[in-house]
Amino acid sequence: MKKILFILLVTFIVSCNSDDESTPQNEANKVVLLKVDFLTNEFEGGKELEFQAVENFTIASNYVSPGDFGGIQLFYGELDQIIFQGTIIWSGTGQRSYPESLELPSNFATIDENLELPNSDIFEPVLYDEFAYYPEPIDYAGIWDAIKSLQVVKNYRDSNPQGKIHLFLYTPSVGLGSASVTDWYIYIKN
Repeated sequence: MKKILFILLVTFIVSCNSDDESTPQNEANKVVLLKVDFLTNEFEGGKELEFQAVENFTIASNYVSPGDFGGIQLFYGELDQIIFQGTIIWSGTGQRSYPESLELPSNFATIDENLELPNSDIFEPVLYDEFAYYPEPIDYAGIWDAIKSLQVVKNYRDSNPQGKIHLFLYTPSVGLGSASVTDWYIYIKN
């Protein structure tokens, strides 16, 4: 009788452990979007976006150059699903319409030890148009300083250490004052 109880107990423990192993934490295909102020390099919030499972992550775009009014849409290239949408206004200020809202910086857990700055070849500017504006050189260290203590960045980089860190510079205003409303949007896939 003791032998049968022992076998049942071992079978139960093994089946519980194998269930846990069959559902890995990173089963979902997620991309985190993080917003960083262009002038101050201050983290301003973010959002995790979830998609069906695919291996790669590239960013495609639909850009309408602002004569008076223009706009930009970014898509998860392999899935043709939107990851950013915003207007661009000449001598005015456009606004982001997707995602509608971002989580506040205070909602993001932090880690005790900051992450090291990755090599610059890990960063990839989103070239949404042949005339896409990016400052030269891009201040990778300043952008990284804003997000290097976030738990979500550590998790995503640990699960996909060779994945690109995509940088998109959103300029909702063209003309005077555009730098004060400009933000970096950083995309990292798990």
